[in-house]
Amino acid sequence: MSTCSTVSRDLDEPVAGTAPVARTWLLLEQPGPWGAKALTASHLDPALGRALEAAAKGTGVRVALIRRPGRHADRGTPDARRVYAAHTVPGNVWLHATTLTDPRRLLDLDLAALGRGDARSFDSALGGGPHRGEPLALVCTNGKRDRCCALLGRPLAAELAASGAGDVWEVTHLGGHRFSPTVLVLPHGYVYGRVRAHTVEEIIGGAREGRIVTAGCRGNSAWERPGQAAELAVRAALGEDTAGALRVVRTEGAAPGWEVTLAHGDGRHWRVTVDHGPSAPPRPESCGASVLGSPARMEVTAVRELSVTAALAG
Repeated sequence: MSTCSTVSRDLDEPVAGTAPVARTWLLLEQPGPWGAKALTASHLDPALGRALEAAAKGTGVRVALIRRPGRHADRGTPDARRVYAAHTVPGNVWLHATTLTDPRRLLDLDLAALGRGDARSFDSALGGGPHRGEPLALVCTNGKRDRCCALLGRPLAAELAASGAGDVWEVTHLGGHRFSPTVLVLPHGYVYGRVRAHTVEEIIGGAREGRIVTAGCRGNSAWERPGQAAELAVRAALGEDTAGALRVVRTEGAAPGWEVTLAHGDGRHWRVTVDHGPSAPPRPESCGASVLGSPARMEVTAVRELSVTAALAG
């Protein structure tokens, strides 16, 4: 039986503009099995999971669980858990970390401040500080959400961990099961689909040097999906791979069409037209879907560099 990722790959479905949206990621280590909605269906206290979901709503923070690659037998409550917070908006990108024994301390965080890019809440509430190690590579492996994530993600995570490619974790959910295996790389927040171990190693190496690999990139989670597609189109047009070089300054319109304005760090501006419509033919959006769907796809139809006068007027 075909998996949703096989069908998507066979149809050559584009991945640009499909990344999950999160200005800030909050990641909590939680070993053991994960359910489909892992924050409330794992060995984490479900009341805490519900409280974190409620606190994060509308803040721009996305909460996810992580665990090291390997077997996930129930070994009881861990004595210490690694916690990360990462803000992904260019101009204020950071990744902070700490270790906790009581995950309920996460409720002391000011998630609205984290969503705005203020790391002080994380550091003061949890004793955190800047992460000094390798970029994080987070591979979606939650087979309870979609079997492709387990069938393709878990072997990838294990291979990366064995190779010493970087600081590798499994993560509960990155969306887009049909693009499995999917990987989020922090601190810059770019998400990738249909990756292989050697491409992830290249992506991590680039992130280490402040470069963005655009091949297989679904987008930067800091932006809404039209902005993700627009940024990747401008990067492709310029051959620009410097992290933080581009930022979305304005998005106008609504489905099925947007005008996205981007600014380069050197002062140049572009206006990008992004359209979206249903994918054809219908296909399974996940392996668990009971009916075929037509997922929206982002299509860049125009990339125009703006004059200084037009950019200032905008």
